[in-house]
Amino acid sequence: MKDSARAVIIGGGVVGASVLYHLAKTGWRDVLLLERSELTSGSTWHAAGGMHTFNGEANISRLQKYTIDLYREIEQLSGQSCGLHPNGGLMLAATSGELDSLKLICSRARYLGMETEMISLAEAERLNPLIDTSHFIGALWRADGGHCDPSGTTHAYVKAAQQLGASVERFTRVIALTPRHDGWEVHTDKGTVRAEHVVNCAGLWAREVGQMVGIELPVLAMEHHYLITEDLPELAGLPREIVNTTDYAGEIYMRQERRGALIGTYEPHGVVWAPVKTPDDFTMQLLPEDFERLAPYFEVGFRHFPALGRAGIRKAVNGPFTFAPDGNPLVGPVRGVRNYWVACAVMAGFSQGGGIGLVLSRWMAGNDPGQDILSMDVARFGAFATPKYTALKVPENYSRRFRLTYPNEELPAARPVRRSPIYDRLIAAGAVMGANFALENALWFAPAGMAPTETPTYRRSEAFPIVRAECQGVRGGVGIYETTNYGKYEVTGRGARAWLDRVFACRIPKPGRLGLAPMLNPAGRIVGDLSIACLAEDRFLIVGSGFAEEFHLRWFWLSEPPPDVFVRSAASTLCGVSLAGPRSRELLQRLTRIDLSAAAFRLFRVAETAVGLAPVILTRAGFTGELSYEMWTTPDYFATLYDELRDAGAGLGLIHFGGRALSSLRLEKAYGSFNKDFRPDYTPGETGLDRYIDFNKPDFTGRAAAIAERDAGPRRRFVVMEVADADAEVVGYESIMQEGAAVGYVTSGAYGHCVGKSLAAGYVPAALARDGARFEIDILGEMRAATVRLEPLYDPKGLRLRG
Repeated sequence: MKDSARAVIIGGGVVGASVLYHLAKTGWRDVLLLERSELTSGSTWHAAGGMHTFNGEANISRLQKYTIDLYREIEQLSGQSCGLHPNGGLMLAATSGELDSLKLICSRARYLGMETEMISLAEAERLNPLIDTSHFIGALWRADGGHCDPSGTTHAYVKAAQQLGASVERFTRVIALTPRHDGWEVHTDKGTVRAEHVVNCAGLWAREVGQMVGIELPVLAMEHHYLITEDLPELAGLPREIVNTTDYAGEIYMRQERRGALIGTYEPHGVVWAPVKTPDDFTMQLLPEDFERLAPYFEVGFRHFPALGRAGIRKAVNGPFTFAPDGNPLVGPVRGVRNYWVACAVMAGFSQGGGIGLVLSRWMAGNDPGQDILSMDVARFGAFATPKYTALKVPENYSRRFRLTYPNEELPAARPVRRSPIYDRLIAAGAVMGANFALENALWFAPAGMAPTETPTYRRSEAFPIVRAECQGVRGGVGIYETTNYGKYEVTGRGARAWLDRVFACRIPKPGRLGLAPMLNPAGRIVGDLSIACLAEDRFLIVGSGFAEEFHLRWFWLSEPPPDVFVRSAASTLCGVSLAGPRSRELLQRLTRIDLSAAAFRLFRVAETAVGLAPVILTRAGFTGELSYEMWTTPDYFATLYDELRDAGAGLGLIHFGGRALSSLRLEKAYGSFNKDFRPDYTPGETGLDRYIDFNKPDFTGRAAAIAERDAGPRRRFVVMEVADADAEVVGYESIMQEGAAVGYVTSGAYGHCVGKSLAAGYVPAALARDGARFEIDILGEMRAATVRLEPLYDPKGLRLRG
């Protein structure tokens, strides 16, 4: 075994093999894969081998398509068959909600370039004659997908990588990892390897390989069953295999296996496997069958596919697979552990493994994954993702793998975890809560006599008129909104300004001022849309998206603050509240001695002062487009601050408003939101954030790319459109159509209650981004007219904001 390598990959399943191949393909030939037993011997060998491009996140769908298309390439390079059965995919709907979901998938597919269509049940039965169509009301077909041979595919990756110079050592167990100044020492039972980088692709052992470097990855294994039937007479003589089929209502997936069928289920009461430690000697093993527990769920499948119930069972498979709390993979570098990478919790390895290898190899070789992968970045979890949290969320996710999660649905497991000091007060006021980075935050407020619950739907819910009243209350008077769920960071020290000047693309504000602050990666794409408040020449408060706290902390760490700069999260040390509306100044002036007049306390002014009994950082800023103030204080003062604001606003008609109202209010002002509208796929020119860039600065991350785009012009532009009204708003990633072609896609939407229009935000080619330009958006199967409005529909001159 070699004693050094540029990168050591731990784990010889399909994901580790893909990372090995892609690193070698990118030019890193000195890479070594270590496998504790035989290749595929953890979860890969007993996988069903399904491959598909279905995913609620468009960028993951793209990576899944890349993975499927890659198999022909690695077959040719390696001479090893992947055992491909490219027979496509079929999804069945039994309820109106499931049918809406299929229509949304179909709309998204147009822009993604994936051949997809809604089909009749008769056509679905032709593609899979085992279906009893009486149980369903609709179907969707997609050309991409099928199944492959797990072992053959993994070996094809490995052989292709070896031809490029990569190495593999089987039956080599990693015992420990020791950091060095230039990388790692990887200690194995066959000796030590010095490596610049280590990649944790350890699958069932990913948790233990994380613990070797002092981290607790949020990953847990679940038992998963599938059955293979005896030969089915109904399949005899068919000209081709039946199409892989997913049954939402039955929570069943099935495909053809030789002349029989393979049927699997994600049952509601799944069983956690090895909750504390994965056995060292677990290799090429299955788990005991549990037919009695699973019988009710397979019986649903036998009703929906009657021929399966008449067939005998040839084989039963029960094996463990690993999941993250939300079901998506964990990919990327880990903050604080230099040159340690993860690619684990990849349940859909034969759909996603190739794409994960691609983005991780780009990230390792070029410090950039090459596209937005926020939804599978390991940094989407923070310190809240403890082993107990993971143990509660993973079974919930497993049980819902084939169950819809509606856009307005909040899942209950492991909640509440993080609560602000006013959580109970907001609940008493009727708050319907969501969770953002595990912190409870109010979505809307149920009035007295109304249950604080919401029916999951793709269409307008019972919250619609309540959110309208909240929006109108803000625009017409004053509203209070808790902002504790925002991400907050303190940057201090003598070198703070110079460091921030390099990390951010904007002009860094002077003491007493706040600035809007885009942050770019070296390729000139948006990795943050934040604000910077300068409290003193050497002290700054940065505010951004709460879900991106760990993502941004990692970015700051990788940006290498010098010894005289200190960066820390203020997520748990500062709580916040916002007042918004034309009477907000009148309310706040009752509690503070600072002069809040328009001339004295202008837009983006910052002051450390007192509001009632609470010392606060006060900023004149907000996200509603109204006269607004944000206040930040420590948790011990926060409840007092909230109570005093409530008391002071009693005679002014102060109302609570939540995140749903904020989404409506911001789109009326054409404000984009990080994660929804601004992500690492987009550039300053495309988003419109270039207006906040200081191009005269001699140096900042992404400057060269930003200048090149400024000179050439952006390819596409972020726009807000008014949409022909119906009973549903856009969800996200619906295709924007013009003359029958998909020319763009939606990023977010809401009903603009104060302008009386359904609104959609998204991206269209720059040449088409003209005021009044007309498009169509496929919203749940209905083409609806959409018109670009380049000026905000509400207060286009910003007079209320500045008043």
